[in-house]
Amino acid sequence: MTDANQTTAAAAPEAPTAAKTAMEIGDILKILPHRYPFLLIDRVIELVRMKSIVALKNVTITEPFFQGHFPDKPIMPGVLIVEAIAQAGGLLLLTEVPNRDEMLMVFTGIEKARFRRPVVPGDQLRIEVVVKAWRLTAARLEGKAYVDGKVVAEATVTCRLVPRHIGGGSAEAEGE
Repeated sequence: MTDANQTTAAAAPEAPTAAKTAMEIGDILKILPHRYPFLLIDRVIELVRMKSIVALKNVTITEPFFQGHFPDKPIMPGVLIVEAIAQAGGLLLLTEVPNRDEMLMVFTGIEKARFRRPVVPGDQLRIEVVVKAWRLTAARLEGKAYVDGKVVAEATVTCRLVPRHIGGGSAEAEGE
């Protein structure tokens, strides 16, 4: 009986519900188009479809931006914390897009951005994003980033779903 209980307990985490509420880096790479050094989400610990997401970013001294921001006092740039909020939100939204390989989620606005405390090497960002409005191709999201339970940054971001292959701005479109 003990063995059967252990098998049942071990099988429980593999249930489909658990897989839908958390993501490891491999799952994230299948959804977000970002790659190193610009992928700013390491793990998702909670995802409520079409409502909210909680993601983690481990901040290390090897991050390329620390070479120049600032050499004697490394601080994660606030705009990258807002980008991490947007990436978490994009991850949440793109899980609902069946043809996401053909689409990109792009920024259309940043509002109410506030930076409360510096983020430094060794910190772990806990990024919490809540959907405030969501239409078929656009969304407004509120995000907060925490370190050790304290808010370090917050922002409202708006984004739009666009085709991945658009002509504007490419060398081909400019006649080269």
